[in-house]
Amino acid sequence: MGDFILTGGELAACVMIDAITRLQKGTFAKEDVVCKESFEDNLLEAPQYTRPEVWRRRKVPAVLLSGNHKLIEEWKLNEALKLTKKLRPDLLDNRPLKTSEKEIKRLKRRKQ
Repeated sequence: MGDFILTGGELAACVMIDAITRLQKGTFAKEDVVCKESFEDNLLEAPQYTRPEVWRRRKVPAVLLSGNHKLIEEWKLNEALKLTKKLRPDLLDNRPLKTSEKEIKRLKRRKQ
């Protein structure tokens, strides 16, 4: 939860109950939902976008509108890696790169 002081243990207990409940079978209609969250695989979650496509002069990245699911997953992984490296590099310390991540880096180097 972070570094802060509470007036009692009630709120901390509620957070623990929620965290444990999320891992229990049947809590969610789709069981794989907990496998695609922040901190899964030692990565922060990629940015999330919704409608409208332009909000306060900020556009949704074109790849997310492309319909190409493979490119979208690659974009999400790349963004998660960048965000984790920027905000929580400690999460990457003991995390080996997967084959798909090596491929993303190789493709990026070739484009540059």
